[in-house]
Amino acid sequence: MELISSMMQKIALLEQKVKKQAEEIQLKDRKIAELKGKMKTLQKVEDAPDLPRAEDLEMRCLQLQTQVWEMERFLNDYGLIWVGESHEQQLEAFKDEELPARMLWKPGETSASKFQIDFDLILENVKDLNALAGEGLSEIEHTPRGARLRQPQSLPLTLYQDGIVMGKGPFRPYEEPSTQQYLQDIMDGYFPSELQPHYPNGIPLQVTDKRDVVFREKRLPGSFPGPGQVVGHSKSNELEETTEIAGPKLSLEQFLNKLPKSLIRGGQVIDVRDSIRARLQGSDGAQGGEVIQLETPQLAALKRVKAAEEAEPPAAGVCTLRIKSESGEQTYIVKMLFTETIGDLRQHLTRARGGDSESYEIISTFPQRVYVDNTQSLQDCGLTPNASLLLREKAPSKKGGRGCKQLSSF
Repeated sequence: MELISSMMQKIALLEQKVKKQAEEIQLKDRKIAELKGKMKTLQKVEDAPDLPRAEDLEMRCLQLQTQVWEMERFLNDYGLIWVGESHEQQLEAFKDEELPARMLWKPGETSASKFQIDFDLILENVKDLNALAGEGLSEIEHTPRGARLRQPQSLPLTLYQDGIVMGKGPFRPYEEPSTQQYLQDIMDGYFPSELQPHYPNGIPLQVTDKRDVVFREKRLPGSFPGPGQVVGHSKSNELEETTEIAGPKLSLEQFLNKLPKSLIRGGQVIDVRDSIRARLQGSDGAQGGEVIQLETPQLAALKRVKAAEEAEPPAAGVCTLRIKSESGEQTYIVKMLFTETIGDLRQHLTRARGGDSESYEIISTFPQRVYVDNTQSLQDCGLTPNASLLLREKAPSKKGGRGCKQLSSF
């Protein structure tokens, strides 16, 4: 019994093996048949080299299948199904006539030469498209106070003899492929595809028929299209750019006379003209005059650094003061340390000007302050890093005080 059972197991294994081998033989036979078919095709191609290769035909077939699938999907989006005609009906239809020009295309041909525009068909189809887009129907527009009826927006379309203009866009000639596609969609009865991303629900087209008019760019009346020429010169007269305002210029006094003499703010009388005069005379370039740069130790140090072309910047804590003289004819540029005092500033001015260092007052315009304490540093007085100051003659009755005091008016 053990011998019989072992023999039965071996027989079963052999049957399974035979079955697998039979299936493998069938698969190999199929592959052999396919290879034989390919060999026959290759032999035919070699015998006739002008015929397209099988790979090119397969690629072309795949492209056409993809195109058909995309067209069917496009029709399904609009709820349409392509029915078509049978192969026999097509052969009978084109047996005695040639295919339409639109269905054939050859490399090197331009579609602009064969593109035909049926304006009457465009105008007729636009009416149907506008009806589908809701032309003439009012829409409900919600407002903060309720709702109101609103007419649907329309898109202007002007037809010229040599092109179209859509909305406020540029002129588009009929030779452009995008213009041809735009008009072809309308002639086919579809809403233009290039407008679908912006208006997915469609928009009425307001057509203006100017087929007997050639489009021309609008020009300003009396404008000359070419470049200007100067008599006796070969080059055109170039215009110079300037930041100055045309018209008569006012002097400082004429400008100040147009302003009110004083104003009252917070219970204080503010002299407007004197404040603005001091501000303008202390600003850069507002009044012409002599600019004098005073020699100070800090200025000499900066010149040495510049002459040696050192990479390191000058030491921090150096301020620049622009000081206007009493008459406004001289402007003194003084470079000093933050820690130097008002008395040091008076000494520098005395060396350059001469005379008595206590015969004048040092004042600032904004804020309006007078600096009378010669022991205070520039940093304590708020004159860092840059400041504009004025010199004013001291009245004989005034005596030197202490510190910085704020002025109510000049």
